[in-house]
Amino acid sequence: MSRRAFIGATALALGAPALALDVGETDWAALGEDVKAEMRWAWGNYRARAWGKDDFLPVSGGARAFPLRDRHLGLSLIEAMDTLWLMALDEEFADALGWVRANLDFDVDGELSVFETSIRLVGGLLSAHLACGDPVLLDRARDLTDRLLPAFDTPTGIPYRYVNLRTGAVRDPATNPAETGTYIAEYGTLSRLTGDERYLNAAKRALVAMFELRSPLGLLADRIDARTGQWLSRRATVGPPSDSFYEYCWDGWQLFGDAGCKAMYDTLTTAILDHQAVRHEGARWFADVDFETGAPLSTEQDELASFYGGLLAQGGAVAEGAAYTRAWAAVQTRFGILPEGYDYATGEPTIRTNALRPELADAAFNLWLLDRSDEWRLIARDHYLAMKRWNRARYGYTDMADVVTKRQADHCPGYWWSEQMKYYYLMFADCPRFDYRDNYLSTEGNVLKGLRTSP
Repeated sequence: MSRRAFIGATALALGAPALALDVGETDWAALGEDVKAEMRWAWGNYRARAWGKDDFLPVSGGARAFPLRDRHLGLSLIEAMDTLWLMALDEEFADALGWVRANLDFDVDGELSVFETSIRLVGGLLSAHLACGDPVLLDRARDLTDRLLPAFDTPTGIPYRYVNLRTGAVRDPATNPAETGTYIAEYGTLSRLTGDERYLNAAKRALVAMFELRSPLGLLADRIDARTGQWLSRRATVGPPSDSFYEYCWDGWQLFGDAGCKAMYDTLTTAILDHQAVRHEGARWFADVDFETGAPLSTEQDELASFYGGLLAQGGAVAEGAAYTRAWAAVQTRFGILPEGYDYATGEPTIRTNALRPELADAAFNLWLLDRSDEWRLIARDHYLAMKRWNRARYGYTDMADVVTKRQADHCPGYWWSEQMKYYYLMFADCPRFDYRDNYLSTEGNVLKGLRTSP
């Protein structure tokens, strides 16, 4: 069952009034080719100046390590692989695969984020393996996940945030929903491919443990002690650090048919719609509230939460999801590039940076897969063209230091290669290597279902 096929397309008519369409003379196929050309150009600069490095610095041409502080693990390269494959950039994909075979080694005395490593490196290796079938990619994904599993050895099943890859030493039990529950897609896929259920079991135990600690209203707060299960905060939010927990409840159902995951998603979503959904000047937003009383705490919205409209539509709340995406699209129209923080009550940005974010494009992509409406493609088109106008630097695409003045920073995060370039291409081009009817993309944009590997 595909989360994109789950809802009938006509249900989108139940949403708020659509934004005015301005399709004009848009040549979607040509736009798709333009995305591919930009990917090839940026990749060429990364290949020449930062090969095998983690995050590229496209203004200066340098690089920086992430998630380790002093050693590179090829993060951008691994995140790019399934995007390169979908775009039929086969020489570039083969080059990346050669680097993984020759250089990727996780036997490192270094501490890293269990969450970031799982969604980015484990997920990237698995999607690349599913694309080409190379066993080395699966072996590396399994070796890395084995090194992460000690973090899940807690009385609650909720993982520590950090683990040392060589020693298994863990640190920081003060965690949150996203870093607790965003594993089932990657670890479940690894279990399916290897026959080893340890990975799926660890991910599911953590997901359920967090769900069972919800308040009587059905809401989750955003900080908790992994050892005791005691809440360390009271804020319920659909943004970080809770966002992808809700996504992976749905994904456990969509990807593996786990009815328990669907029940968790339905319960949490009902509570969010009951206690956090608000209307302001005709637009749909989701307030931060006290998780036990429902009392409003803040009208500030995090740009990362703009993905949520697509998830709501996938899960059945189509009208609410469409309305939330339109609210964010209106902010995009105003600023060109979304600010990291935005207050819907004042209409002003609270954080004026943008870390080359893909979330609005993600929501548009998921909505478009449901109904194929040009409304969502136009939102993604504007997102892409704004990125080309303001984020394009000498050697690639970079973060924005100020979305109001359009001042650039100097950093291309690894997820850029995996997420928005893939969403743009799949929406604008007719990709023969992608199953548009039955597919799954992870929170990091890794395709774990729906790759067409036959000619």
